[in-house]
Amino acid sequence: MNNSDSRVNPRQLGTPRGGSYAAVPTSGDRKNLNKPTRGRKKSIFEAYMSKEDVSAGLKRGELIQGPLRINPKKYHEAFIPSPDGTRDIFIDGVVARNRALNGDIVVVKLLPKDQWKVIKPDGSDKETEVTHESDVPEDMLGTCIPQEAAKGDAKSPDVIIEAQFDDNDAEHGQDHLQDTLSDDIKKLSLDTGEKGKAAGISGMHRTKQDDGPKVNDPRLLPDEFLQRTAKVVYILEKKHSRAATGFIKLLADRNSELFKRCAMFSPVDHRVPRVYVPLADCPPDFMTRPEGYSQKLFICRIVDWKEDSNFATGQLCKSLGQAGEIEPETEGILTEYGVDFSDFSPEALECLPQNLPWVISPEELAKRRDLRKECIFTIDPSTARDLDDALSCKQLPDGNLEVGVHIADVSYFVLEETELDKVASERATSVYLVQKVIPMLPRLLCEELCSLNPMQDRLTFSVMWKLTPEGKILDEWFGRTVICSCVKLSYEHAQIMIESPGKVLSPEELPPVSPQHSIAEIQEAVLNLHRIAQNLRKQRFADGALHLDQMKLSFTLDQESGMPQSCYVYQYRDSNRLVEEFMLLANMAVAHRIYRFFPEQAFLRRHPPPQTKLLKDLMDFCNQVGLDIDFSSAGTLQKSLSEIFGVDKYSRARKEVLTYMFSRPMQMALYFCTGVVKDETLFRHYALNVPFYTHFTSPIRRYADIIVHRLLSASLGASSPIKMEKEDIQRQADHCNDRKMASKRVQELSGDLFFSIFVRECGPLESEAMVMGVLSKAFDVLVLKFGIQKRIYCNALPLLDFRFQKVGKKPELTLMWEPEELEEESVHQVITIFTLVEVVLTADSGSLKYSALLKRPSSEK
Repeated sequence: MNNSDSRVNPRQLGTPRGGSYAAVPTSGDRKNLNKPTRGRKKSIFEAYMSKEDVSAGLKRGELIQGPLRINPKKYHEAFIPSPDGTRDIFIDGVVARNRALNGDIVVVKLLPKDQWKVIKPDGSDKETEVTHESDVPEDMLGTCIPQEAAKGDAKSPDVIIEAQFDDNDAEHGQDHLQDTLSDDIKKLSLDTGEKGKAAGISGMHRTKQDDGPKVNDPRLLPDEFLQRTAKVVYILEKKHSRAATGFIKLLADRNSELFKRCAMFSPVDHRVPRVYVPLADCPPDFMTRPEGYSQKLFICRIVDWKEDSNFATGQLCKSLGQAGEIEPETEGILTEYGVDFSDFSPEALECLPQNLPWVISPEELAKRRDLRKECIFTIDPSTARDLDDALSCKQLPDGNLEVGVHIADVSYFVLEETELDKVASERATSVYLVQKVIPMLPRLLCEELCSLNPMQDRLTFSVMWKLTPEGKILDEWFGRTVICSCVKLSYEHAQIMIESPGKVLSPEELPPVSPQHSIAEIQEAVLNLHRIAQNLRKQRFADGALHLDQMKLSFTLDQESGMPQSCYVYQYRDSNRLVEEFMLLANMAVAHRIYRFFPEQAFLRRHPPPQTKLLKDLMDFCNQVGLDIDFSSAGTLQKSLSEIFGVDKYSRARKEVLTYMFSRPMQMALYFCTGVVKDETLFRHYALNVPFYTHFTSPIRRYADIIVHRLLSASLGASSPIKMEKEDIQRQADHCNDRKMASKRVQELSGDLFFSIFVRECGPLESEAMVMGVLSKAFDVLVLKFGIQKRIYCNALPLLDFRFQKVGKKPELTLMWEPEELEEESVHQVITIFTLVEVVLTADSGSLKYSALLKRPSSEK
């Protein structure tokens, strides 16, 4: 989850945050570890190191810190990033993970080299690091979430559109945990001779083309064939909420003392341990009627996890309702990821204007540039209600244009250090689900006082430029303004204007337009903005920007039931690109200004270059499959992606597959304070290929933008300097990064939930798919109709046999299908990268999961 810096950072040491129990044993506990264990249960997990020892070990470089990622497909595998950008460090098994949960910032100690993991040289099962749930940098991706309330994401240049990993491929159910733990203990305590075998590294899968070493002892292998392994010795920060959704059942041993006191909670997410919960927390009739609760979802919060127990202990917080229904499942997702969806407190609401309807005072008007008579309008998804940006474009007598980006002045209402400010800073972002939005701010602000609704006076911050028709900036102005939007256009309206520039639109074809401005005037402004945006975009890519535009699934919902009726891949069009270009331009302009005025306090956004090791893996892969890709910079990568494929029917599909692959080594973009990150070269934004960038254009839904507004206001002399010190700003930046990651994952899971229900209600669904990865016993496909990724396992297909081999360096599976009729011969099907196949998506019985199966090829093929 969290993508914190993995370099040594001893200042983070302290009582671990985010959980209601201490992860560090008391000094008394540590003393007792050395005493004989007679009469005490034997420890399964190691005691955590002391804070002092951890701090000293980090400083000496003997320990390494970083965010823990647990593989959603194989929950016994976990990783932390290597500080030097090379291959991730592997943490093998539940015991080595030492009670840390996904996303926690942990400190690890490397195990001896003879316990390092041997990487199979044929790459046939290369899953050693592809376990990121959401590590695609949002600032380089297309924007496409047009459903209800997801307005901000539908147009922001920073929307995160991720590869969808699902954990329904977990190889072992939760019931295997006991065996796994036993194996893990053996693994960590075996002598050297047996360690390799226990870790599963003695036998190396070989193919005919294999020229890799066949060695049992990792110490004899070169580092390129090894992955360092480690064990967790300390939890610096509990980023995981310690909340989980799942099911309760009676304990298996009815004669045990524990049976009378506790039930077993089994989380849906296999990466979370099973938990003992008090029977007192369970429904009154659970003991007598446990089967009545087999499909009821509950929320449990982990309270403790002792060294001598396979299971955590916790409290049952709430019964959510029936598994597989939208609202219980949604509430579970929100709770697991720590999203605050409670009502705003009376204290926070008291910070809002109490005398409604609210009007701008004459005193405030006098402090601002009055733009209310200008032709200013919004362009948003048709369902959007929180309109935080507007555009204007006016022809000047000299042939140039005056273009304006006007952003809602949320900081006027959310004053620093008020109760409302505190709540907004904690929430840090609005969270967009398929069916609704969890707002960062009260709806009175989001949808009324701050929203740039048509024909209403609104307070704004404006960035205005004098531009040539080609988009060259001649002059720039920043200021506090007041505007009155003349029309609320949808992307569809703007697209019609762009595609049919000569068409005369009637009033019936548009939403209500202010009588002060004609439809022709608005249409001309949109067309001028479009032409400039095209030039700006062309110049950005010429200057070396990268844009990975992944497919995004959208839904149409039944208005009464809220169930998905249909789904489609959202089309990102010129109207979206128009808005995106001017938002990027405004964000970059404001970044330069606040850094110039406040070099120690500026709140910016950086995007580090791709992870070295994963990039090298991708380069090797492209060489293997004969793709000529230039990885030297973001710009050359973009150029390769644009030029490599032809124009045949499936070139788009091949490009989509490659886009997903390119996204894997990319790191997350991060908010930071310039006074804390001293090296200015680290400020750069890799994907945009610019030295300074920030978020200014979405203050209704992002707290980062509110801080930036305060800095901009101070730079204009309109308000006193920001009260936060640079360390406080960095802490807020870290928190915004965490919450952005969490909200992004929640958004993905909401999409997964609705698609699973759509498959259940409307499936089986057939689609063409393109192969994007080949393993020795399975292959991954991109399902082209829905933009989702699925893994297809050979053992789930009616095959006589299958064979994996390398053709040159290219991995290839040959499937030998069982004949449908006795006299028929077996059909052979070759699966390799970019192979086009037909798949069927079917719902799994009794769960919200679904599987992809390969359709049998016809014998003519």
